[in-house]
Amino acid sequence: MCLAIPGRLVSVEEEADPALRRGTVDFGGVKKDVSLAFTPEAAEGNYVLVHVGFALSVVDEEEAQRIFEDLKRMDELAELEEPSP
Repeated sequence: MCLAIPGRLVSVEEEADPALRRGTVDFGGVKKDVSLAFTPEAAEGNYVLVHVGFALSVVDEEEAQRIFEDLKRMDELAELEEPSP
């Protein structure tokens, strides 16, 4: 199943071309670089829903936490875990 995962945007790399705008998102301790091309309004500290490396929408913190908890209960967060050495 493919789901959008909520995370907090911790940094933004501004580009002259908005299609190249990127940021780092923290998913409960795991940080990933994502495209912000679809969320030009996203700013550091915002929560975004991310699917296959793209932030699709900005959500409030309460909604992000609710979704994250639901996904934990469904055991759908395994893809975010770092591989063991």
